[in-house]
Amino acid sequence: MYYLKMIFRNALRHRLRSGLTVLGIVVAIVAFGLLRTVVDAWYAGAEAASKSRLVSRNSISLVFSLPLAYSNKIRQIDGVKAVSYANWFGGVYVTEKNFFPQFAVHAPTYFDLYPEFVVPPAQLRDFQRDRKGAIVGRRLANTYGFKIGDSVSLRGTIFPGNWEFVIRGIYDGAEKKTDVSQFFFQWDYLNETMRKVAPRRVNSVGVYVIGLSGADRAAEVAATVDATFKNSLAETLTETEQAFQLGFVSMTEAIVVAIRIVSYLVIFIIMAVMANTMAMTVRERMTEYATLKALGFGGGHLAALIFGEAAVISGLGAMLGIFLTYPLAEKFGKATGTLFPAFRVHDETVYLQLACAALIAVIAALVPCWRAARVRIVDGLRNIG
Repeated sequence: MYYLKMIFRNALRHRLRSGLTVLGIVVAIVAFGLLRTVVDAWYAGAEAASKSRLVSRNSISLVFSLPLAYSNKIRQIDGVKAVSYANWFGGVYVTEKNFFPQFAVHAPTYFDLYPEFVVPPAQLRDFQRDRKGAIVGRRLANTYGFKIGDSVSLRGTIFPGNWEFVIRGIYDGAEKKTDVSQFFFQWDYLNETMRKVAPRRVNSVGVYVIGLSGADRAAEVAATVDATFKNSLAETLTETEQAFQLGFVSMTEAIVVAIRIVSYLVIFIIMAVMANTMAMTVRERMTEYATLKALGFGGGHLAALIFGEAAVISGLGAMLGIFLTYPLAEKFGKATGTLFPAFRVHDETVYLQLACAALIAVIAALVPCWRAARVRIVDGLRNIG
């Protein structure tokens, strides 16, 4: 108890210096937490991917489509439980700034393959009955104020023209990591419109989504699908949903690496600031440490005092930083709109923040502890005045 009282008194002796150091740690911990959350959000789609689903696309590129006729052949492959398909739409809502994923999907089968998209049965039936119907995620609805029955107009880019939709359903996520920022409409509406304006583009599918009878059969079924369409005019590349998602992440891997480097660089900088604070503290108290040694206190006692002071300052900054990370992450997530599928602070991020705070305290106190433990009583008392 006596040691704790001394530690806290020492930590608060120079309140301005300690306060500024704590503030610096708070900023560093918050910045580290937000940057790590951005990285986690980047991989959110891949982490939420199901192990029992495959995605099959054109082997050349996603830009090229696959024939609708492939659907029946894929369905007949052993190990395939269900098949659906979708096209990336890429429309613009009001302005290019309003980006969110849009897919034309096979209404009767698509949502059966995605149980994590929770749609009220009545809304799903309304969507399937209305050719111009659309289902949007809860986050997307909250961002743009979409409500059931609202009319939404998208300006096509890949598929030119003005496209009118009616919101028939709003889906929620079965888990926190589920992407609830997507816009789905009927593939039949897209196909029928293309039949009128661009007949050569009809009956074309962007990707096939394949539900498996068991996740352990993913490699076998993927190989069979690709072998089935080998040497055809549109060969396929079939992979797990996670691998498909990671393919997009890999395109921006350099950005992710840069963010990670910056997050640790922030911690390194505040570590240097903390080390400087502790070095100044020990230098000012050499006489006190020499006096304590003269009274019989050993080097271990002095080290405990210094480590304890560093732990108090770093711990206080870490607690405040972690406390502020959650509301700031929520505001940041709202500010980015639907840019990230899911933006939330993971438990692993908090653990990393605590580990960084502990590392800051230990590294910053190492050299001052060594100096205080080695100080000679005569040399320490000579510094009086």
